[in-house]
Amino acid sequence: MRLLSPLEARVLGVLVEKQATVPDTYPMSLSALVAGCNQKTARAPVIEATQAEVLTAVDGLKGLSLVFEGSGSRVVKFEHNLGRVLRVPAQSVALLAVLMLRGPQTAAELRLNSERLHRFADISSVEGFLDELAARTPPMVARLPRAAGEREARWAQQLCGEVAPPAAGEGGEPASGGDRVGAGEIASLRAEQTRLADEVSALKALVQRLARELGVTVPAEGGDAV
Repeated sequence: MRLLSPLEARVLGVLVEKQATVPDTYPMSLSALVAGCNQKTARAPVIEATQAEVLTAVDGLKGLSLVFEGSGSRVVKFEHNLGRVLRVPAQSVALLAVLMLRGPQTAAELRLNSERLHRFADISSVEGFLDELAARTPPMVARLPRAAGEREARWAQQLCGEVAPPAAGEGGEPASGGDRVGAGEIASLRAEQTRLADEVSALKALVQRLARELGVTVPAEGGDAV
């Protein structure tokens, strides 16, 4: 398969994203696709593509069988075919989409940003799928050299060609600071903390309910029976 243009990659990423996040409006019309490509949030870089430019990108993707027109609607709508054409699982499709939409990211950032497309159990599972994509011929992703001042290396999609390593200080972190933790890692840890707290609360409620049904007293957190 030939290399994709940046706009073709953006179109693919939008189709994958919207299929998962707004399934009621998927497949997507051309106007919705343009809006998704030009979205100001969760996009890097932010672009201002015209309808004609997006349609040209769609035509190019149709020629690669990566996009096809949906049926059953008076308005022409488009669907992606990324997983089948590349022969990759849904987890890999989610990671590629997030990389196409947001640019190079650490594994922790990818886990956080792909939450609505696929929920990965932990960062190591993200890295496992990234390693599989990197081992393909040609590789679909690449791990970039760690920039000065960054604690973790970033990953980039290769469907548009090789990505230049980040210069010192790029990626939202200053060049100095040694082992600073990236914002994506902090957000990922906070999300994990929230999830674990919810699980603990649910387990406590279950124990209390079972105790009431069995007529058993359960020690409170301070040590007294309840």
